[in-house]
Amino acid sequence: IRYLEEPMVIGTLVFPEQYLGKLMQFCEGRRGVQDDIQFIDATRVIMKYRLPLMEVVLDFYDAVKSLSSGYASFDYEEDGFDRSDLVKVEILLNGDAVDSLAMVAHSSKSLSLGKNVCSRLHTLLPRQLVDIVIQARVRRKILCRETIRALKKDVTAKCYGGDVTRKLKLLNQQKEGKKLMSKRFGRVDVPKSVFLDIIKSRAV
Repeated sequence: IRYLEEPMVIGTLVFPEQYLGKLMQFCEGRRGVQDDIQFIDATRVIMKYRLPLMEVVLDFYDAVKSLSSGYASFDYEEDGFDRSDLVKVEILLNGDAVDSLAMVAHSSKSLSLGKNVCSRLHTLLPRQLVDIVIQARVRRKILCRETIRALKKDVTAKCYGGDVTRKLKLLNQQKEGKKLMSKRFGRVDVPKSVFLDIIKSRAV
């Protein structure tokens, strides 16, 4: 692959003048480049930004409405393709890449996107009998890591008194059992609800 291109759009926003600063900062945070800005009258502004389509399709409209207290309107039209430094962000669970969670992102946003997804998975995935290691990877480089600790069972609960040797033996047996279980059941099942939640929270 010599280079990658991504679709671009011209986004048009109309809003009251007092939200100008917030919306300019927001558009630039979405890799936008200002194309035009005009005052329609004493209180209203029309502003145009050239933006990557991937920055618009997920939650751009909702964010614009939130920043403008519902007063801004937004529309966009296609505007060709631009070369872009796009990367594939892979999510690994216990070392296995989960294809359904892989994403394409601009290199400048890959770290924040990887951290966001790993953090969400750490919150959403149920604990299991083995540790779950969650990692984000780009170009074979691990960007971040979260670990969900395994559920613990008190195997020494029935050991009364001070029989330390017996307790250590039980704890070692438990440790070896978890190692074997990790090798046999390393794959992690991800509920469908988790996939949906990740999709909703992917925009950064």
